Amino acid sequence: MQFSAILTSIALLGATLSPSISSALAQGRDNTLADQAVMDMAQAYKQRDKRKLAALLPQARGSLLEPWAAYWEISARLDEAPVREIQEFMTRYSGSYQEDKLRNEWLLKMGRDRDWASFNREYPKFRMNDDRSVRCYGLLADYLSSGTDIKSQVQSTWLSLKDADEGCASAAEQLLKDHSVMAQVAWVRARLGMENDRLRVATQAVGLLNPSWVKTVNAIYLNPGKYLNDKLTALRPQTRELVSLALIRQAYLDPEEAAVEVEKLRWRAQLTKEERSWIYGVIGKRAAQKLSNDAPNYFAKAQVQHLHEDHLAWMARAALRTGRWNQVTEAIAAMPDSLRQDPTWVYWRARALMIQAQTESARAESLRLLESIASPRGFYEQLALEELGQRITTPPRPEPLTSEEREAARQNQGLARALYAIQIGMRSEGVREWNYSTNLHVRGGLDDRSMLAAADLACRAEVWDRCINSSERTKISTDQEQRFPMPFKAAVLARTKQIGLDPAFVYGLIRQESRFIMDAQSHVGASGLMQVMPATAKWTAKKIGLTDFRASDINDRDTNIAIGTGYLKLVLDNFGGSMPMAAAAYNAGPNRPRMWRGQDGAATLEGAIWAENVPFTETRDYVKKVLSNATNYAALITGQSQSLKARLGTVGPKESASPELGLDLP
Repeated sequence: MQFSAILTSIALLGATLSPSISSALAQGRDNTLADQAVMDMAQAYKQRDKRKLAALLPQARGSLLEPWAAYWEISARLDEAPVREIQEFMTRYSGSYQEDKLRNEWLLKMGRDRDWASFNREYPKFRMNDDRSVRCYGLLADYLSSGTDIKSQVQSTWLSLKDADEGCASAAEQLLKDHSVMAQVAWVRARLGMENDRLRVATQAVGLLNPSWVKTVNAIYLNPGKYLNDKLTALRPQTRELVSLALIRQAYLDPEEAAVEVEKLRWRAQLTKEERSWIYGVIGKRAAQKLSNDAPNYFAKAQVQHLHEDHLAWMARAALRTGRWNQVTEAIAAMPDSLRQDPTWVYWRARALMIQAQTESARAESLRLLESIASPRGFYEQLALEELGQRITTPPRPEPLTSEEREAARQNQGLARALYAIQIGMRSEGVREWNYSTNLHVRGGLDDRSMLAAADLACRAEVWDRCINSSERTKISTDQEQRFPMPFKAAVLARTKQIGLDPAFVYGLIRQESRFIMDAQSHVGASGLMQVMPATAKWTAKKIGLTDFRASDINDRDTNIAIGTGYLKLVLDNFGGSMPMAAAAYNAGPNRPRMWRGQDGAATLEGAIWAENVPFTETRDYVKKVLSNATNYAALITGQSQSLKARLGTVGPKESASPELGLDLP
């Protein structure tokens, strides 16, 4: 970002903050060299250039972002820094995000070094307490010092991690030496790694049991069929568990082939009921993700008490898609409480009860469940409202913030530093500090009124993503115009009116795509407010007549809106006006939703069931949020009550693309 633009942003930011912090910002404007040094240090830290960091640090003194500069300098040499220097940093920047961030890294180092005396001294001071690896080191330190029973805590933490992790693996390794019961947990961890295509998770877990088995696990991952067909397999040690891993891997690659393999006599005799059930859970899950109608039959061969919660979720989805409401009920009933209480499964449990209801008590329970989640706040909460005969409206505004509440947010140094970092182009650092200041600095996060004040502060600074993020985290009624802001309203409304596109749908999509960040860049290369890919932008520009379009224009606000809305309109028309399919196509590309709608003869599904069965987690979540957002935006724009169900409609197998558009959507 050029400093002329920075100064304009800082002027806007300074008007939202307290006089004392505004004064600091003013000093920063007079000392742009300090801010430039901080930005140069950010780049040097990414390269771990210790010499450059040390040279630049004196130049960064006096910047509001000095704590970041000091953190980068000492973090880059944490392995060699004297304890005295680390403690001096902690004292100088006491109470800041940077202090706690460095403590997080220091605790991980002490855990790796088995320096439990130092670990136990610092761990109680760790405010964020959100690093599960540190948590496992803490449990291990407690176990070693006092013999506390930590098995269940290590198990739940370790099994919840998606990736290989040193802290929890260390705790599990110690427990394996002392308690043989942990061996089964290690095998479960290996199963999860294999079924989710995370080889390192599987090899790490099996390696704790016996390092010599890691080679076999690698071979299974590369070619499970070869391992299963090897005549020596039955003679090898630990064959049963390794066969389970092979069948799980085979299920990931080809569920139909795995379903045939698991029924072979030698495996039926060898595997336990629990192992067979888990394998069928993976087969069913993968079949469900491929939208196979055989998925419910695979799940029916498992004992639900042995299924993982991810298997149960896919069992319920497959049953919804095929209309097997008894199986929906069975799957949800077997879920752990934490998952069963998610609004997704509260809603579908209520629907299943109502459809199968044969008694008044069952109907009453269905209504009770719907009432427990009904709200304008989310996808299933909105659907629950409609099941109860209500429509989605804009809720009343909360009590206005008091001057004291606003002032407390304005005086918060962490929030000020976060906004300042974002305004000068250090968005990732600013977002992390904002999230820490609102959610982690105080155990449990800010209270609802303080969170509303933080959201208000971000809105006034036009940092829309933090405005939305903080507003969403409150549990009380919030100002819908704060939670669903409409920046660039004139431009969006004019453009959507011109091309005949619902502005609420556009706003619902932008809110999910970029949170109104003008220069947002995704990891795959999508750009701007509407996160348009370069090839899509070029294709759409030709379709809508932007003859002078250049790739560099995509971050221009009006150009991005023109191309993004133009593409969305083409996609929507291509899918016969189906908003859920258009949203899925915008996120995952148009070819996938065409496959997900089913082949000739497939049943036509209500939109909510179709959306819940989208195979990709990201796209499934995206479709639901975009449609829910759009419903709330429509209520705000029109001032009238809305129906999410009407937006969802139904999705069937019939191809709806109009001939003049063709099927060349990128």
